[in-house]
Amino acid sequence: MRSRDLLGASGPLARRVPGFVPRPSQQAMAHAVESALAAPDTLIAESGTGTGKTFAYLVPAMLSGGRVLISTGTRNLQDQLYRRDLPLVRDALELPVNAALLKGRANYLCLHRLERTGADARFGARTTAAHFQRVQAWARHTRSGDIAEIADVPEESELWPLVTSTAENCLGADCPRYADCFVSRARREAAQAELIVINHHLFFADMSVRQEGFAQLLPAADAVIFDEAHQVPDVAANFFGVTLSSHQLRNLCRDAVAEDVREASGVRELRAAAEATERAVQDLRLSLGSSVQRTLWDDAGGGAQVAETIAALEQRLRGLSEALQAAAARGPGLANCARRALAVTERLDEVTRGQDIDRVAWFETAASSFTFHLTPLDVADVFQERLRALGTKAWIYTSATLAVSDDFTHFMRRLGLEDAKTAQWHSPFDYESQTLLYIPPEMPDPAAPDYTAKVVEAALPVLRASNGRAFLLFTSHRALKLATELLKDRIEYPLLVQGAMPRARLLESFIAAGNAVLLGTASFWEGVDVRGPALSCVIIDKLPFAAPDDPVLKARAAACTASGRNPFMEYQLPEAVIALKQGAGRLIRSLDDSGVLIVCDPRIYTRSYGRLFLDSLPPMPVTRALADVERFFRQLAPVDDAV
Repeated sequence: MRSRDLLGASGPLARRVPGFVPRPSQQAMAHAVESALAAPDTLIAESGTGTGKTFAYLVPAMLSGGRVLISTGTRNLQDQLYRRDLPLVRDALELPVNAALLKGRANYLCLHRLERTGADARFGARTTAAHFQRVQAWARHTRSGDIAEIADVPEESELWPLVTSTAENCLGADCPRYADCFVSRARREAAQAELIVINHHLFFADMSVRQEGFAQLLPAADAVIFDEAHQVPDVAANFFGVTLSSHQLRNLCRDAVAEDVREASGVRELRAAAEATERAVQDLRLSLGSSVQRTLWDDAGGGAQVAETIAALEQRLRGLSEALQAAAARGPGLANCARRALAVTERLDEVTRGQDIDRVAWFETAASSFTFHLTPLDVADVFQERLRALGTKAWIYTSATLAVSDDFTHFMRRLGLEDAKTAQWHSPFDYESQTLLYIPPEMPDPAAPDYTAKVVEAALPVLRASNGRAFLLFTSHRALKLATELLKDRIEYPLLVQGAMPRARLLESFIAAGNAVLLGTASFWEGVDVRGPALSCVIIDKLPFAAPDDPVLKARAAACTASGRNPFMEYQLPEAVIALKQGAGRLIRSLDDSGVLIVCDPRIYTRSYGRLFLDSLPPMPVTRALADVERFFRQLAPVDDAV
């Protein structure tokens, strides 16, 4: 039986999966994926919300008989796919498919670092000490070591870097706990599996390691399926570039001191060299200015004070490196720190040298940290080169947002996929009756100083009509903060704001309240799935163009212009269209959902390119009259009463 039949009305999924509804678009996509896997071909498949793309690629992947890697956009989606969707399909089909979950090493407990941290027993805060006690208790019984298992230690806890490893600080076979290593165990299980669930970051980390000649992180595969594939170009650019952060430098210094104590190096100047290097890192952060920024290196990194602090850091790193080289023979921990010191010294020189013809040099700062970057302007050539090195495989790229007005050119160009087959299946939801698109009248230009205040004024009557139950999505943190201040005393509904608590808890609170208003920026534009009446309104402040002063955008635009092309039409506009599609996609998540999408930006009507945004959205009725919005929500009164 072929994939499309298995997903049909008389197939096993219809019989055995609760709530399963056969969808022609899902069956058509499954057939296309099945054909691509068999050929093998490269397929770009946009599958609208509600199509059921996960089952549409899982069924043919399980039937293919080969080893298939499935790469997701986030760890949360990875866990959902492995723990919920994959077992459902496998059990329904009664196929003995061996599956494995594989994440980056920072997602697994490192027993060696746990023991070392316990022996050190110095924590900066009581909460960190409490988190350590919980992790220590969990470590006694976990089989996987996957830190996602332990929900009562938040992702942002200061403990995790102390009890997990990175590619830099892992001791590998020299580790005293290597025989019990959770990362090694996960890789061994993946090597035996037919279906391996990974994420984009791990895929490109492996591709980078492979290029450098080290051991392969991922087993050979016959096919690779990228879900949430719209994220792939940016993830690729990150991994094909060079980065160096203050966190990496500080961790090296602290690890050097800890290993000096543990392995008793006898090199008297080692601790002093590490402490001096850490002070030099702090001095460099101060020289970059007090503001939080993302800036081209040539614009702000070449000042005299910055140059002096970089030179001082380089000198301190050389001193630390020399001390570590002298101590390296005393143990694997010190030897590892010595290798890291050499590597970060070389990387510091590379990222502060300035940009070259193919890469943009830039840096970003947070309150007490910095990260230096060398980012490729274009990843298409290097991506294709790395793919060819992996041999002949089927490549499937799927997402709800890959096309711009039914055109895949932008996505294909970014990854060099000009010869790929493309297919598109629109959402089966009835947007004509389930939704309304409201574009408020008389909004000022988004550059106006009072624009966010006008957005709030336009949102207030809509929030009253919807009884809360809304996301307000902003294109900047500045607008988010201002809107929070303007709204907090003017609505009677629970007000939830990104950053006030972890994202997962924020969403749980939103759903539990039933009438809350949630304010978010980039991380809430995608990967958020709230079904039912708790989310009945999505308000978007601006068309999501990247900030014009974004350093990578500026460099890419300049390169595009220099080659005689139009950076706005070729890059900025299609990226904004895809981002808007993601934000709008939060509204309708099931056949029973209804709601109103509000796009406050008047450019969707006043600029010629606005038509491209409208044509790329689902077929929603459009209005500029608030009365139509109020009438729409009155018709949902029975649902409102149930909230």
